[in-house]
Amino acid sequence: MDRITVMRSFVGVGRHGSFSQAARHLGISGSLVSRHVSELENQLGLRLVNRTARTVTLTTVGRRYFDFSSRIIEEIESEDEALRGIHDRPEGPLAVICPKWIGNLDLGEAIADFAVDHPKIHVRFEVGGMSDRTFDFLDKGYDIAFHTRDLRDSTLLVRRVAGIDYVLCAAPSYLKLRDPITDPVAIGEHDCLVHINDPIWNLTHEGEQTRLKVVSAVYSSNSYLTLRKAAVRGRGIALMPMRTVMADLEEGSLIRVLPEYGGPERSLYAVHSPGSHTMRKVRVFLDYISAWFRKHPLTAPQTKSAVQAITGP
Repeated sequence: MDRITVMRSFVGVGRHGSFSQAARHLGISGSLVSRHVSELENQLGLRLVNRTARTVTLTTVGRRYFDFSSRIIEEIESEDEALRGIHDRPEGPLAVICPKWIGNLDLGEAIADFAVDHPKIHVRFEVGGMSDRTFDFLDKGYDIAFHTRDLRDSTLLVRRVAGIDYVLCAAPSYLKLRDPITDPVAIGEHDCLVHINDPIWNLTHEGEQTRLKVVSAVYSSNSYLTLRKAAVRGRGIALMPMRTVMADLEEGSLIRVLPEYGGPERSLYAVHSPGSHTMRKVRVFLDYISAWFRKHPLTAPQTKSAVQAITGP
């Protein structure tokens, strides 16, 4: 085995502290990574890695060789990238898919901005037709799939591109007819609108977490867009992605419930295949989308509590 190949595996282990994580990053098997490191140790006649059942750490010699190997690999990759960049510009088709409720919101705006700024990359952006357990999007011709669930698989790469905050909310028309909500326990006496994949609501206040399991939802759906419509019509209380209900909160058609309690913060992930011929334009695309979300953060509107908003002057 050539020295550069085994050095790449060794550097991966040093960076991730794990054979399996290094393997996922490199797009090869964990056993092959382990074999590469062993071969490098045999070539050098030195132990570079301490292996136990649970941990992988570098020896003193290993840390020194890791620094050296990292510099070598970085220089090789930098020069390779520079040479490829002369002729291999990011261009051509790029197929993207995501759940409907994400694509219809600001992810769609971010991708539209990307299409304008990178006209040589021809984006095909589809929303819907993707389940929570979808791993086969590559077989269907897509380069990238966005999802709020970490669809980890040994053959895929996953990158977090943005955070998604959740808020409890309900329509004024609903809250006027029901008892005041002063603490999370009181929610159990109310009508709840629930996403079928999120029956447990995690709320946080001053570092304390409250977990509410909704066992009898009056309305459930696998679509946040549908849940939003039911909430606006006054059907009950919903735990919603803030990006989905931001305009409703600003307009007052929805009101935050227990605004002093924070909802869960989840992540928007991009899933793609390692080592494909589309990697360069995928990287350009994901760098752009990640930067777009950093430049366009969401800030929750300043609202009163639900009770004050209804009974106040």
